[in-house]
Amino acid sequence: MATHYFTASSLDGFIATAEHSLDWLLSQDIDLEGPMAYPAFEKSIGALVMGASTFEWVMRHEEGRWTYTQPTWVLSHRDLAVPAGADVRVTSADIRDVHSAMLDAAGGKDLWVVGGGDLAGQFADAGLLDEVWVQYAPVTLGSGAPLLPRRLDLELIEVARNRSFLCGRYRVARPGAGSSAP
Repeated sequence: MATHYFTASSLDGFIATAEHSLDWLLSQDIDLEGPMAYPAFEKSIGALVMGASTFEWVMRHEEGRWTYTQPTWVLSHRDLAVPAGADVRVTSADIRDVHSAMLDAAGGKDLWVVGGGDLAGQFADAGLLDEVWVQYAPVTLGSGAPLLPRRLDLELIEVARNRSFLCGRYRVARPGAGSSAP
């Protein structure tokens, strides 16, 4: 089992606009059956975690319908309306506790940190993030929510082109692992 941060980014490193919108992404040309595309990735996932802004965007975009079948944790310090019948758990628990609960619920499948970048960074800070998958869209936003608002050392393990997207899959380097640098 691995914990992945799978996301799209503008070329200038933003995953959403300052207003938390992903509308810029939905107009881009990608082959959903192509290399490193979302549908195949999502089938390998047993549990998800996302921040409140991502959850609210998904709910607006899907017009209140919850389309994920996997157990999902939403990290928030405020109350959020959860769709009836959805396995969505709103929590402000520690990242390590959330990760442990996700592992228990995932049925041997991988975990997905859906967003945002700071949440993925918190998983990385705790040593709980294994891979970062980024689909770079041919657009710049100028500002917004950063891809990862902290330093992470990554090792490129796969690259692909999917129509207009440059797709990269990276392994998160653990501090001190294989490094001779001071």
